[in-house]
Formats: sequence, structure tokens, C-alpha cells
Amino acid sequence: MNHPPHDDGLFEHCPWLFAGQASERQRAAQEQRQKRLFAGPGEVRLGEDCFVAETAAVHPDVLHLGDRSYIAAQAYVTGEIRTGADCTVNPFTVVRGTVTLGDGVRVGAHTSLLGFNHGSAPDLPVHRQPVTSRGITIGDDVWIGSHVVVVDGVTIGDHCVIGAGAVVTKDLPAWSMAAGNPARRLRDRREPRGAKRSPGGEAARTRRAAGTDAETAWPAGRGVPARAGWSAGVGASAGGGRSAEPDVLAEALSAFAESARARATDLLDRSWRRDTGRYADRPGSAPTVRAHCDAVEIADLLLGDVPPHLTAPEHVKRLRALQDPATGLVPEYGAPAPLPGPAGPPDGDCAYHVLCVGYALDLLGGSFAHPVHAVRTTTADRLVGHLGELPWTDRAWHAGAWVDSWATAAHWNLRAGGEAAAPGALEALFGWLHTHADPWTGMWGSPTRESGRLQMVNGYYRLTRGSFAQFGLPVPYPERVIDTVLDHARDPRHFAPGRENACNVLDVIHPLWLCARQTAHRGEEARAWATSQLSAALGRWHPGQGFGFGPTSDGTGPGREPGLQGTEMWLAIIWLLADVVGVADVLGYRPRGIHRPEPAPEPEPAPAAERP
Repeated sequence: MNHPPHDDGLFEHCPWLFAGQASERQRAAQEQRQKRLFAGPGEVRLGEDCFVAETAAVHPDVLHLGDRSYIAAQAYVTGEIRTGADCTVNPFTVVRGTVTLGDGVRVGAHTSLLGFNHGSAPDLPVHRQPVTSRGITIGDDVWIGSHVVVVDGVTIGDHCVIGAGAVVTKDLPAWSMAAGNPARRLRDRREPRGAKRSPGGEAARTRRAAGTDAETAWPAGRGVPARAGWSAGVGASAGGGRSAEPDVLAEALSAFAESARARATDLLDRSWRRDTGRYADRPGSAPTVRAHCDAVEIADLLLGDVPPHLTAPEHVKRLRALQDPATGLVPEYGAPAPLPGPAGPPDGDCAYHVLCVGYALDLLGGSFAHPVHAVRTTTADRLVGHLGELPWTDRAWHAGAWVDSWATAAHWNLRAGGEAAAPGALEALFGWLHTHADPWTGMWGSPTRESGRLQMVNGYYRLTRGSFAQFGLPVPYPERVIDTVLDHARDPRHFAPGRENACNVLDVIHPLWLCARQTAHRGEEARAWATSQLSAALGRWHPGQGFGFGPTSDGTGPGREPGLQGTEMWLAIIWLLADVVGVADVLGYRPRGIHRPEPAPEPEPAPAAERP
């Protein structure tokens, strides 16, 4: 398409033509447009060959555009917007709040991506309601049609296509073709139009029509049917479709997910203590802070809502009230306010509460009432000194868990708009971790005679969850990590049939999943292991009760009886296993809390003078 050089309207509405057709005058004008953005109050980063239309209203707190990304005429852009390369925000589009786009995202004209919301409490007028933001995340290679609305809190997976006029209120898994109000998944984009539906769709309806529900089709104690030859080749078949084995696995996963959603309220009711108004892990156990947080995570995964025993504001109020304002730490019910350790969180329940309470509040649209002062005041010198004193040699899990708690507290401090810790401390953490990772194993710590690589691998999961994964940074030596983890996964002391527990399986699959973001090293072996573990995991489901955590060598932990902790962990594990195999889309859920696959959202900007 060619256009008279004096007419700027073409590039305003078709900005992808600018790089090849613009005159020197028009290039100079665009350069001045971008300089005005750089000079504004927001943080602006623009990649190579970006274009921002003169008529677009762009008033960001943060604007990061990847290479060859464009904002077209009359678009309205505010808040924190980050895009990958080759993204287009087309004419008259609204992008507000916290919105993150991957590479190759096309957003159709007149579409609204609304990464914020207002409260609706009955005791306040609408114009005085607080503004909340959970953010919108859109993966790579996504086409969003015209006049679509995507609401706050939604994640759209890679390779999705959203039909014109859709209203997207729930997460969509990768490869979804979706449309409607509210939007629903119509088919897998990889399937030819008119092809037989995936197991999560037509097959599930066939079972219901035949009078066979999810629980009777795949009862507890029965995993995926055994198949000879389930080994390395569990990915896509050579012809581009799935092989028979993954189809059977997807069928089982779809049935499980139906059962879990259908009985989720029963599962939560089972752990609600009416006498105390609190949650316990399972009947007969004492209420705990973690149980409340596990209930929030489970309800978000299976119901897309909050646990029904309290309203969302009531959940937020109770969890926020648990925090000690002096330290920012959260003690267990009835315990005294914890004292900080030498460089941040002390040992004990309060270290994990930094994770579980913070993420439960995040899922509920809230946040901690106070900074985590125990970490906020940590200097780089104190932190580095303490890292060197942690028991990496024989208790690497303990050391990794401490790093997870410290880094997560730093993250919450940043999200609250303050400093993570004293100047230079967060940078010192990652510097220490990079320089102390073992290049032979990719990990921190050493095997032990008693448990082999268990401490080292489990500590690696906790450490990288709170640091590299949470902050969106690549891990060092990913190929060596995969070698170490797969070797550990063959240890019969921990992975013989009947010996697996949620902690040990999670601490293998998360590193495999995380490192696969950087390398394809031994990918088929990882998929084979994930397939075998999925078969076993589905057999542990107890309808209406959930999952048991599983056995431990020292007899500690929740044990085999179904409860909230085991359920929360196994739901996340099953998603990670299924995603490694390539069938997670049939589950219809995606972790958004402690075990979320994406990096946690970046810090919110300071409040602006004018609210959205």
C-alpha cells in the first residue's frame, strides 16, 4: 500500500507501514513524539522501529514497547503497559491498568484491556470506591479481535484467538479459539475447523449424556489406564496431532477437573470450622493460617471465586489483621509476634506465611497492610553474611526456604511501592546466588548420605521459586539442573510407588518446567516422567475431600489423609505435570498464587493525582 508522502493519516491508522514508507519529515516528527514520551513523568522504554501515533492518548506510569511494536490512532493508554516484540495496539483501543503482552500480540480496533477495577462495597458511593489491580497477562502469538473486552485478573495463554465482541472474564489456556459474552473456549486452534472436539469438550459431554459423571468414570484409586510403550515419546505426534496416549491422558485430566470443580465446595466445607470461624487442614486438626490461605488458592483454581464461607472483603480483613505491624511478619494463631532473624524472617511458620498470606491476599485483590520490615531493613552486608551461614551442606531445603521467604518479602515490599530492602540488598542476593551455584549440578548445596539429592533438589525449588522464577530471571546452568533433577527422580527412596509425596514431586516438576523455558535439554525424558507421575497423581484424588499430602520419611507433615494443603499442592503439581506433557489446556485452570507459572507482577507505581 502506497500513500502520498504529505498525508500522515495512513501511518496513524496503519503504523506497521511506517518503517518502510515514511518520509524524512515524518520520521523526524515521530522522533519528536517519542522524545515527548521520554520526557514525561512515566517510565518509558521503546524498542527498535516502534511507532506511537500522534493522536493516541498515551499517559503511562510505565510503558515498555518491544521492537516493532505500535500504538495506533486514538488509542487510550494509561497505567503499566509492557509488550514484547511485534505487538500492535490498533486504532481506538483502550489499554489501562496493569497489562503485559507477549511477543506477536495483535489487539483489534475498539478493544478494551482493563487491567484494573473498582470496589463495589455497599457502604461507599461508587466514586469513592478503592481501585484494585490484579493485572492482565497475554501470552505470545495472540490475536484479539475488534470490540473485545478483557477484564482485570485474566490470563490469556499463548497462540490464542479471541473472536470479535467477546468479553473475556476468565483465564484461557494456550491455543484457545474463544468467543462470546462471557467468552468461552470453542476449540483448540491446532485442530482443523469441524474436527472432533478435544477430550475436555465433546468426550466429557458424551460421558454425561451416557449417565456417567466424572467421579464414576475415573474414581479415586484408579489412574490413567496402563499403556505399554509410555516412555519418552509423549509429545505431539509426527503428523502434528497428539498420539493416542496423550489423548487418553487428556481424557483423564478432563474428567478429574470436572470432578474437582463439581465437589470443590464440599471440599472447602469439610475444612471450615464453624465453632471457630476458621479453616483447618482437615477434620479433627487445629485451625491454621496456612489452611485459610490454602482454601483461598483452591477456591480460585476450581471455582474462580473466593471460599464461600466469607465475602472477599471479610477474607481480606481477616488475613490483613494477622500481620504484626512492627515486623511485618505473620505469626500462627495464638502465637506471640515473631522476632526477626539476623537478616530477615526467622525460622518457623511465619517464614512460610510471608508466601501464603501474601499470595492469598493478592488473589483476593488485597495486599499486606504493612511492609515486611524484617526484610525492609536488611542491608546487603548482613544479607550476604547470613547467606554464607545457612546450612547448605546438610540442610539445603532449609537454606532454600529461607531465601524463598526473604525474596518474597522483598517482592511484597516492592509491590507496596517501597524499597525491597536496604539499598543494594536485592542485587546482592542475586549476585551471591549466581556466584555460588555449582556449575556441575546447577544447584546450591550438596547430596547427603541419608537422603541423596533430596535436600539439594527440594531446596533448589524453594530458592528459585522465590527468586529467579518470581522475579522473571533466567536460572544459571539450566542443563545441569535438569541432569541433577532427573537423576534424583530415579531415587527409589523418594519415588518408588507409594513413597511419593506432594513436596517431593513438586520439587522435581517445577525445576523441570522452569528450566524448559530456557533449554530443550532432555525434554522427552522430562515429559515421560511427567506422564508417569500424572497417572499416579490422578489416582490419589478423593471426590469431595481432595488430595492427601502423602507419606514422609520422618512421619511429619499432613500425611496421607485428604486436606487443604495436599489439595492445593497437588492441583498445582498436576497443572505443571500436564503443561510439561502438553495437555494442561484441558484442565480449565491455571495457578495464579504461590505456584503461578508466570513471574509475579512488577511493583505498582505511586498513586497518580487522577484515578483511573
